[in-house]
Amino acid sequence: MAKKKVKKRKEIKRKLLHKYRLVILNESTFEEKISFKLSRLNVFVTGSLFMIGLIGLTTLLIAFTPLREYIPGYSSTRLKKEATELTYKTDSLIRTLNYTNKYLDNIRMVLKGDIENTVVNRDSLFQQYKLDPASVDLSPIKEDSLLRAEVALEDKYNLFERTIDKKNLVLFTPVSGPISMGFEPNEKHYAVDVTAVTGSPVKAVANGTVIFSEWTADTGYVIIIEHEGGLLSVYKHNGSLSKFQGNIVRGGEVIAAVGNTGELTTGPHLHFEIWDNGTPIDPTNYIDFN
Repeated sequence: MAKKKVKKRKEIKRKLLHKYRLVILNESTFEEKISFKLSRLNVFVTGSLFMIGLIGLTTLLIAFTPLREYIPGYSSTRLKKEATELTYKTDSLIRTLNYTNKYLDNIRMVLKGDIENTVVNRDSLFQQYKLDPASVDLSPIKEDSLLRAEVALEDKYNLFERTIDKKNLVLFTPVSGPISMGFEPNEKHYAVDVTAVTGSPVKAVANGTVIFSEWTADTGYVIIIEHEGGLLSVYKHNGSLSKFQGNIVRGGEVIAAVGNTGELTTGPHLHFEIWDNGTPIDPTNYIDFN
């Protein structure tokens, strides 16, 4: 049995190492052009090395050259980069669009004179803050005393006001004249109507930027100015406008002329409103129209 295995191995080895000659002849003259001495083992080894080299070269071409972009299902690096950039831009645009929509909603509310009615149960708000005074230790601690002393020292030499008190806010008079209708929030009249002669100059009440300057069917020529601190001043039923959207105006500068435009007008007058962060306030608290 062992002799048969040895004999078989020798036979396989002989076949692998047996020499063959590959001859290339001229078909017409049978002249020998090229000849090679080959064996089965040489052919197998050479073919394997050739296949490995071919696979390696193909891999390198695909990995490090633009040829990989022609493979179905493989996305381009440039396309990936552009897709990522577009994703970031889209996210920024969506965020900007949301802010713009909120801003336009506030402008729409000012133009229509609408405010959101929110009913809040005050008892439910205060319920969570009810505490038993006997359960609270009100004795001062060392850290609290040090903090109070530090804050008092900072405020002593502070030359600037930390907040703006709207109670002390002084505004220019947009137009002088008798008030035909005052601030009546219960009747959804969030303005004062100041009677004046047609063509009288309408002035800006403070420095700001014109954010709306257009014609509307109900209130005629309307101009809205945005001021610091979230303050908006609104001028309606004008006969003409001298400032446009994007213009920067100063307090006391002429921005329009008194008129009688719009379907809701009752005569030559200025319909003037002041909005503080989306809430209408009484202009007579800050302006003397006489």
